[in-house]
Amino acid sequence: MEQREALLHALRDRFEKNMHRHKGLEWDNVQAKLANNTEKLWSLNEMERTGGEPDVVIYDKKKNEFIFYDCSKESPKGRRSVCYDREALESRKKHKPENNAFDMATDMGIEILTEEQYRALQQLEDFDLKTSSWVQTPSDIRELGGALFCDYRFGHVFVYHNGASSYYGARGFRGSLSV
Repeated sequence: MEQREALLHALRDRFEKNMHRHKGLEWDNVQAKLANNTEKLWSLNEMERTGGEPDVVIYDKKKNEFIFYDCSKESPKGRRSVCYDREALESRKKHKPENNAFDMATDMGIEILTEEQYRALQQLEDFDLKTSSWVQTPSDIRELGGALFCDYRFGHVFVYHNGASSYYGARGFRGSLSV
């Protein structure tokens, strides 16, 4: 119960300090939605625990859902140095990372951002000025062994490719969660 209250307090503080991310929304509505979807609190706690600093960035009126994205200034620290997916991890012969982005996201109950979502996030403020984040990769690229990642440099979002089995200390992933 204490951990739950600490998480809700952190989420509320972040929400109130960053109203530019969710103009016109009220915390009481978000908190009421969370109270009716307590299983989502576990995922939000995992986002928080791994350094994602989740915050509401979208309200989907049709679905009546608040959508949280990782809003940490840089790619979440607790989710870096991971390759793209399990297939990539298993293909490495040497120097395997401890985990992969897709399994971590699945275990956390979140989705890795798409390129479109990443670009939308960058419209709110500048993220990943020193780091980069894996994004969901089209199957035709993935089938050829590649994966996509993004960062923000020189006032622009850049989308790059790399071998899916690569991993770097400055590359992680950002996630989303609908509540």
